[in-house]
Amino acid sequence: MGITRPIAEHARRLPDETAIIFEDRKTSRRDLDNAVARLAAFIAARTPREGTVALDLPNGPPLAVLFLAAATAGRCAQILDHEWPNATVNKVAASLKPSIAVTSREEFEGKAVRIDGDLPVPEIADAIGAPAEFRRVSDVDQEALFYTGFTSGSTGTPKAFSRTHRSWLASFASAQDEFEIGPADCVFAPGPFSHSLPLYALSSALHAGAKFVVARGFHPNSALRTIGAHRVSVLYGVPSQLFLLIEAAEASNAVCHGVRLILCSGAKWPPKMASRLKKVFPKALFVEFYGASELSFVTLARSDERIPKGSVGRPFPGVNVSVRDAKGKNCPAGRTGLVFVEGPLVFAGYNDGTDVLRMGDALSVGDRGFLDKSGFLHLEGRDDRLLISAGRNIQPEEVETALNLHPAVESSAVFGVADDKRGVRLAALVKLKEQGITMPALTAHLRGLLPAYKVPSHVGIVAKWPSTRSGKSDYAKLQKIWNDEKYEPLE
Repeated sequence: MGITRPIAEHARRLPDETAIIFEDRKTSRRDLDNAVARLAAFIAARTPREGTVALDLPNGPPLAVLFLAAATAGRCAQILDHEWPNATVNKVAASLKPSIAVTSREEFEGKAVRIDGDLPVPEIADAIGAPAEFRRVSDVDQEALFYTGFTSGSTGTPKAFSRTHRSWLASFASAQDEFEIGPADCVFAPGPFSHSLPLYALSSALHAGAKFVVARGFHPNSALRTIGAHRVSVLYGVPSQLFLLIEAAEASNAVCHGVRLILCSGAKWPPKMASRLKKVFPKALFVEFYGASELSFVTLARSDERIPKGSVGRPFPGVNVSVRDAKGKNCPAGRTGLVFVEGPLVFAGYNDGTDVLRMGDALSVGDRGFLDKSGFLHLEGRDDRLLISAGRNIQPEEVETALNLHPAVESSAVFGVADDKRGVRLAALVKLKEQGITMPALTAHLRGLLPAYKVPSHVGIVAKWPSTRSGKSDYAKLQKIWNDEKYEPLE
């Protein structure tokens, strides 16, 4: 069974119920099923059995429905980021060599079908030239590839990876056991489908028979109105989005009583924000995930469970988490090593043939951490950001966590700067929530939390903090800001 098969089943049972909402448009389950089936037949007829469909469209119904149609047809949808510059899109498309490309971009090189990325669902099939008469595509193999996404990596160059239907079907089943999302729910993930979390939210919601709200983009005030207007009960988001939602709600005295579940991923949620989140979403179960594009969900931490301080939670159901030393042996509880993940949720691999670190069936993306005696995972940083200063290993994430604990610091990034004596010395960039903090005061704060060798010797203030579209700090741009000295030194 493929990830989209239940769309037809839900349409047969409750054809007039809403499936997708986009601004003031509501698409019924019947209309969604008809559009997906018709487009799937079109795609299947024009691509080889293991063909691919490149989708270069802004967030909207056409992108969502064409992705679902490609999956229904047993083809792999390559979701390009519509905000990439033309040169990047054309370079990626040339490398992937899709069987069909659908775009709203005029500058797309090569053969492509061009459509308006804002079309209503019933008009998409006509716009792409799909025949009115069609035969439904039979169900697809779970091991077939259905999705190619991209990670930016440290250089920002898009790196393609692919997934099988089986990987998401397994996570749907585990998530259903944990959260019981169903037809009574309305799911909202205000982020671009070029990132896997909103795309996963769309797919899992429709698989479970829930309604899904498609967002054109993320704007906190608009998102708050959407949550209220459509009675959103399940909200996906990254911390930066939730921060902005909280600030917008506080400014307007808004309280979102209808949200019962918040699923947060992409970065660590700061505990100091818990009380503010609770005031805006008083009835919501808050669940934080640790994971990666390659691994999917690895651990979860629920607000209704006791989670050890500093932990990212217990293993996600069906996932085996281990911590291993350099020889591949399991580390005892409390000892730091590389985090390995094994289970059906992991990806099929990178499209360029490279791979993550593997030991048997277990994969690692370079995260370091330890498991405590109760099996909860604690992270200590990424292996690829490891710094060595005067012979000592330093994880920048640990220093960033300490910086972020200061009430004046909103965001931080720690770098290694070449030093003749120590190899590297630590430096940091910060975004401040309030002015007035001095370098001596910040240093005193850090020395209360860290050994002296982990305290940055120089700190710069950045007014406009660069973030990726998924809400994470953009370390490549921050490194350039540091190199170009486009910051204000903290005195």
